[in-house]
Amino acid sequence: MSITLHRMSPDDSVETIEWITRQYGFEHSEVTWWVEHLHFNWPLSVKATDETGQTVGLLNMSDYRIEEETDAIVSEAPELLAQLNAMRYTAVFSFIIAEDYRHCTPLSHQMLMEIWDELEARYDFIFVPVMHRLTTHAFWKRRGAVEFFRDSQSVYYLIPLGQRAKEVRKK
Repeated sequence: MSITLHRMSPDDSVETIEWITRQYGFEHSEVTWWVEHLHFNWPLSVKATDETGQTVGLLNMSDYRIEEETDAIVSEAPELLAQLNAMRYTAVFSFIIAEDYRHCTPLSHQMLMEIWDELEARYDFIFVPVMHRLTTHAFWKRRGAVEFFRDSQSVYYLIPLGQRAKEVRKK
């Protein structure tokens, strides 16, 4: 099993929209809007392909802001939001691994490590929103994610990369 990791570009947007729509069951038009307007960081995003060139994983990074994901934090924890927004962060917008490559391969780890040095050099933390219904909460916690907020839709984690982010406490 030979996997190749590639950095992504806006040329990957159509495939990204299809993968997100299929994986999470959102409306195609809604996902299209997100990909076009929520500040995807294409050069930091990673695509994994197998030996036949088929995509087997997408890690989509975005520079969108926390309040674009949850407006509840604006009214419920404005001080926390201000503290977080004073730091440099990027978000894991979507991380999808093909079913045959989940749990039994190191692919998710390899994809994260592809960008890890850049993340540590440029950001104070990684913002990781996870919908309640998803099963990836434990995956992110094993990678150091700390919950800082939750609303009716999702749990919001940060993976601290700098000291200031390590001092953030859940509100």
